[in-house]
Amino acid sequence: MFSHMKWFTGKTVMITGASGNLGQAALKAFMRQGANLALVDRDVEKLAAAWSGNEQVLLIGCDLTDPDASRVMAARVADLYGKIDVLANIAGGFAGGSPVHETSPQIWNFMLALNAATVFYTSRAVIPFMRSQRSGKVINIAARAALKGSAGMAPYAVSKSAVIRLTESLSEENKHLGINVNCLLPSIIDTPENRRDMPDADFSAWVSPDALADVILFLASDAARAIHGAALPVCGLS
Repeated sequence: MFSHMKWFTGKTVMITGASGNLGQAALKAFMRQGANLALVDRDVEKLAAAWSGNEQVLLIGCDLTDPDASRVMAARVADLYGKIDVLANIAGGFAGGSPVHETSPQIWNFMLALNAATVFYTSRAVIPFMRSQRSGKVINIAARAALKGSAGMAPYAVSKSAVIRLTESLSEENKHLGINVNCLLPSIIDTPENRRDMPDADFSAWVSPDALADVILFLASDAARAIHGAALPVCGLS
C-alpha cells in the first residue's frame, strides 16, 4: 500500500504507545512514507535504542493518563514542527479475565485509564492545534470486543466502548473544521505476547500489526477525507 510515492512527506504524525507491537508497525509505515514522527510512550528507552538520532523522529516520554503532561507533550510537538497533521492513539492494552463481581477496582480503573483516558487526554491536547490549522486526522484504536459484553471482559470492553463513543463525539465536533476522526476495531492482533498466551489458537486467522498499520495509513491519508466517525472492523480471518 502507498508504495509508489511518499504520501506523508512534510506531515507531522504523533503516535502514542509507539514502543508496542502496533505502534512499531505504524511508525515504520509512516516513516517509509516520509512523515516526521513524534513517538510518545511512557518509557522511551526501547524507542531510543532504535531511533535516537534519526532526523525524522522526536522521542517523548509521557504519562498519557496525566492531562497536564499530555498538554505539555502536544505543545512541544506543535512548537517543533509547527503543526500536528495526524494523531494515532495507539496506547492501550488488556487486563482482566474475571467476572464482574470478582474484578478488582484496580483493574477496572487501570483499564479505563489505559484505554479510554489516554485517548481523551491526548485528543483534548491535540485537537486545538488541528482546529487552529483547520485540518487533521485522528485515528483511535478501539476493539471488536467493544461491540458486545462478554464474560470476563467487562473492564476491557467498557474501556474500548468508550473509545468508540469518544471517536463519534470528536468527529461530530470537528468534522466541519477539516478534521477526520475515526477508529479501528481489531480482533486478536498477532503479537508474540498473544501467541504465548493462546498457544493453541489459529494464528493465521489473527490480524497482523502490519495489516492494521496499513489501515491506519489509509485513514490518515487524503483518500479517507470523506470518512468521519467510523468504527472500522479490522479482524483478519477471525
